[in-house]
Amino acid sequence: MVRFSFCSHELMALPQGALFWPARRALLVADLHLEKASWFAKGGQMLPPYDSIATLADLTAIAAATDAAEIWCLGDSFHDSAGCDRLPAEARALLTALTQSTRWTWITGNHDPGIADHCGGEIVEEAEVDGLLLRHEAHPGEARPELSGHFHPKLRLHLRGRLVSRRCFVATERKLILPAFGALTGGLDAHHPEIVRAVGEGAQALVPVQDRLLRFPIAA
Repeated sequence: MVRFSFCSHELMALPQGALFWPARRALLVADLHLEKASWFAKGGQMLPPYDSIATLADLTAIAAATDAAEIWCLGDSFHDSAGCDRLPAEARALLTALTQSTRWTWITGNHDPGIADHCGGEIVEEAEVDGLLLRHEAHPGEARPELSGHFHPKLRLHLRGRLVSRRCFVATERKLILPAFGALTGGLDAHHPEIVRAVGEGAQALVPVQDRLLRFPIAA
């Protein structure tokens, strides 16, 4: 985990794409897209049905390592609104253990706007917590400090003739977009015009590497 400051709050970025807020013992993740494989399977595209288990196992390990008391999911937690009903028993057990042992909050996203409370936790459209606004998608005109997801940002670099892709955070002085945490999620280039439009000028891609936070400017 790498510490950094955002709007006077100390946060910690994890290489897995999660964000830890030590003052609240809060773990924040975005875009889990649970049961994405089973959604594709309904349409005849068969994928290995282990994405939810892999995602929730990783989240369980990080929650234990950080001793998280709160977990905030910043939208698109399920790939569709009925995803919770399709969870296999092992994944459901992992999720229920997390929602019962922490203060768990689901923020709704564009993939799961009608999510039902079958798995525990509280469901909200957005929340303002200690001066930080938590929502799924960044609002370009929002003046308040904002944490969001939605875009699945990845930094793509050409190094020694190879294309290297890493999930990244995208940050300005008042906006911070988290990468997708889910095991079966793609990514949008951090320089994409839609990301630039959402956060405005002066953005940086942040890549946590061991004990350092690498920063790469994003051109407007």
